[in-house]
Amino acid sequence: MSPRLRRERIEYKSGEQILDMRRAGHLIAQVHAEVAKAIKPGITTKELDTLAETMIRDNGAIPNFKGYQGFPATLCVSVNEEIVHGIPGSRVIEDGDIVSVDGGCIVNGWHSDSAVTTIAGNPRSERDVLLSEVTRRSMWDGIAAMASATYVGEIGAAVEDSVFAAVGEEFQHLEDFGGHGIGSAMHQPPSVMNFRTHDRGPKLKNGMCLAIEPMLVDGDAAWEMLPDEWTIVARSGKRAAHWEHSVAYTKAGLIVLTALDGGREELAARGVQAAPDPLGS
Repeated sequence: MSPRLRRERIEYKSGEQILDMRRAGHLIAQVHAEVAKAIKPGITTKELDTLAETMIRDNGAIPNFKGYQGFPATLCVSVNEEIVHGIPGSRVIEDGDIVSVDGGCIVNGWHSDSAVTTIAGNPRSERDVLLSEVTRRSMWDGIAAMASATYVGEIGAAVEDSVFAAVGEEFQHLEDFGGHGIGSAMHQPPSVMNFRTHDRGPKLKNGMCLAIEPMLVDGDAAWEMLPDEWTIVARSGKRAAHWEHSVAYTKAGLIVLTALDGGREELAARGVQAAPDPLGS
């Protein structure tokens, strides 16, 4: 879930707190894997939500989206031109739909938050596949940049550079929304932009945990909010993708809290060695 952006005091986590965040992150990674498998033509967005809530609660965790500022569901499920914050309901997923699922949970008071985009059934075009893949790669390129960065703003610069190198300006970033700190609350400072700005942001420090979440539209990313006062859609009607991971910055390196393997594979592909996984996975 992506907040409107602001700057406040940053919370730095201890090793024990990061371990709890990793537990929450590993669980939501498992949830995403099951939900992605269930995204097929004919299923409703509410059925996806029920699957996620059941899995979270059966594992002793708490959905952190449900009830957040009045949000009525465990997942945000955003389809096609819906960019973020779609409310699950009776909508039936159709063949070729782009479905972005955003979710998180709480373990021992500590939060996770991540998002995955899946194409249901047969893609309608190679461009839809490219849109999701460029978004996913830009997220990982931003995460990898975090390993050697000095300031938070360098993450957004890396995300922007990744997108531009892939498609130029054909895919546009959703502005006004972005990544964020995460820990004892789902949304914390600092804000993490998905593009280069004049504000370099705060310094990266041991114990800082960030959610990095690029959101791209195939074309003009001007947006509007639907009457449900949650769902953000592209005014152009163009399709969108959203990927997100929560990441811990530690003295030993990065731990991608919401990746099943802690980020080892994707970081290694970018020349970065992940920190030892506190879960030992």
